[in-house]
Amino acid sequence: MSKTSNIMRLALLQLKGSKDKVANVQNAVSKIEAAVKEHKPRLITLPECFNAPYGTKYFREYSETIPDGYTSLQLSNLAKKHQVYIVGGTIPELGENDAIYNTCTVWSPTGDLVAKHRKMHLFDIDVKGGIRFKESETLSAGNDFTIIDVDGHKIGIGICYDIRFEEMARLYRNAGCEMIIYPAAFNMTTGPLHWELLQRSRANDNQLFVVTTSPARDTSAEYVAYGHSMVVNPWAKVQQSASEGEETLVADIDFSEVEQVRQQIPVFGQRRLDLYATEKKST
Repeated sequence: MSKTSNIMRLALLQLKGSKDKVANVQNAVSKIEAAVKEHKPRLITLPECFNAPYGTKYFREYSETIPDGYTSLQLSNLAKKHQVYIVGGTIPELGENDAIYNTCTVWSPTGDLVAKHRKMHLFDIDVKGGIRFKESETLSAGNDFTIIDVDGHKIGIGICYDIRFEEMARLYRNAGCEMIIYPAAFNMTTGPLHWELLQRSRANDNQLFVVTTSPARDTSAEYVAYGHSMVVNPWAKVQQSASEGEETLVADIDFSEVEQVRQQIPVFGQRRLDLYATEKKST
């Protein structure tokens, strides 16, 4: 597909969640409607686990099938109605053999499901004096890389903990991606330390845009998200950043910056591939 424009407007919706799935989805619906009316974005992104509480004990209860579940149908209708791309954060997906996945759906302006990314790296950590969380107690890991094409621009999809694995981002860069979008819910232990650092690192390593959309911070929730949804440019500079609460963050992405950076600092062509390489394994 030819690149129809180097400029693309994004809207990142940092949303506050609750234990009411319908209310969570309808909040997303209303925020999407408002963003379209006010900002006219080409692509809208939602947070990780935006329709459910983030917690292992909730994933199965809130899970749905894709693309015929309640949340999917709402996003499909909105994408078609407003002729926009929607990167639908993540939802707990009820998959084959009763497995549960943390899954990002991507919807085209025709309302079609164009991609489905299942979180590849499960969030299993135990930080002394900080946080313990084991997604693998409930979730299964996805095994597929996901690249979408928006107006001729390749965009890779990852989910939260995926951002810590630089090899994944490198493979997206090798495949020609100019942006990686990570719906993510960092917490109050890892967020202050690593949220911005990891985004700027992945952007700098691969000379592309990195976009993260977080839930809004709710200090009364069992899992408190850090917030600060962000857009980082290929120079690893923070282009836009949200605060902690509910917020719509709008950014105009100039994809010509990707080529400029890659030409001026041509590390991609200078790698010693005779000595090392990051390659996708066949499955």
